[in-house]
Amino acid sequence: MSELSYDEKTVSGFIVSSIFWGVVGIVIGLWISIQLWLPSWNIPPWFTYGRMRVVHTNSLAFGLGLGATFGIFYYLVMHLTRRSLVFPRLARFHLHAFNVAIALAALSLFAGMNQTLEYAELEWPLDVAIVIIWVIFAVNVFATVIRRKEEQMYISLWYVIATVIAVAILYIVNNLAVPAGLLKSYSLFAGVNSANVQWWYGHNAVGFVFTTPYLAMFYYFLPKSTGLPIFSHRLSIIAFWSLVFAYLWTGAHHLVYTPVPDWLQTLAIAFSIFLIAPSWGSVINGYYTVGADWTKMRTHYLTKFFIMGITFYGLQTVQGPTQAIRVVSQLIHYTDWVPGHVHMGTMGWVTMTVTASMYYVIPKIYRTQIHSVRIANTHFWLVLTGQLIFSITMWITGIQQGALWKMTTGEGNLRYTFMEGMVKNYPYWQMRTLGGLVFTAGMLFFIYNIFMTMRGGRSAEPARA
Repeated sequence: MSELSYDEKTVSGFIVSSIFWGVVGIVIGLWISIQLWLPSWNIPPWFTYGRMRVVHTNSLAFGLGLGATFGIFYYLVMHLTRRSLVFPRLARFHLHAFNVAIALAALSLFAGMNQTLEYAELEWPLDVAIVIIWVIFAVNVFATVIRRKEEQMYISLWYVIATVIAVAILYIVNNLAVPAGLLKSYSLFAGVNSANVQWWYGHNAVGFVFTTPYLAMFYYFLPKSTGLPIFSHRLSIIAFWSLVFAYLWTGAHHLVYTPVPDWLQTLAIAFSIFLIAPSWGSVINGYYTVGADWTKMRTHYLTKFFIMGITFYGLQTVQGPTQAIRVVSQLIHYTDWVPGHVHMGTMGWVTMTVTASMYYVIPKIYRTQIHSVRIANTHFWLVLTGQLIFSITMWITGIQQGALWKMTTGEGNLRYTFMEGMVKNYPYWQMRTLGGLVFTAGMLFFIYNIFMTMRGGRSAEPARA
């Protein structure tokens, strides 16, 4: 095999920085969970729920999520193409520019600069910076794939390509705006059109920031870590194209019972239900891969991360289409059921998959073994327990909220006032904080394990393959 130098310092840099932003996001998440049942934790003007909540979502979705995706995608692309990055210095610049952008994003959101679009709150100067950063990333990825030494394109590369293209289109279109000064702009879209474009973007941000990147990781690291070949490459390709096709039509299911045309709502609901099939194509592929040797769940610590992660992905992709159906949406929409649904995906599927991927990558690039399998197992059980407490608590709260809001007296008046319904939420919100604390404890074990592994290994010099 020819000598090949991989730029693993950039990979390591993205992983470390993503962990940092993850800590920021998790701490803020705990803080805002307490603010719901202990209002004195709101400290105006910067540290109120309205400002901190968007810092929480952005630091985790983009700081942790995309930061880890950038680093691990560079790792995947190099190893699946069997060549180094075409532009290693550009990748290093990408790393530094990304961290500056996330820091500025957090500061601007704390300061109240917000264009009020979910997952797209940043004002136009930062939007421009993010587009430039994404172009830098895309250039390196596509140049490396085009000049690859491995002719066969494994399924993970298809998910990498889909992520790069889809996020670019989604982000640019939804953030088209007219500047009204250096720090303020107004969306090019208005009214129903604005809502429709926003949720075309918003739901597909979930699809191409929280789904396709982690399927790329899942399909690569599950067989690599277990030594078991993926069950069916053909099934993975069919699931990929079906997923990419269906996801783009589902955004309007966030707008059921709104002024958006009924036909558009129905189209989104239909494609949401269809989405179960390609999602479960990957779930089944994972199950049948490990089905060749289920003892791996007991003997190899990473296997349970990936299999539980894909299980939560499967549950997520049944729950999401189900709640898109009108009769279900009329009960749970605008309730705490929705954050319960979202956090099963982010705390279950996303977190388990990305931390397991880091557990695999870091020892490889530092030429060592994981510091402690026992600590990794402790991390797994704490994260699993915390996520279940969090999600199930929110589902119960959501059903209660929806039911209370609909209850009427014989005269047709609302049976419960707003405050009476609010008070009934408090025990569940306190349980959510408890679940968050358990989850955070698990993540602290993970961070300790990763950094002790890095400390015990050699510096991330270019690897030879």
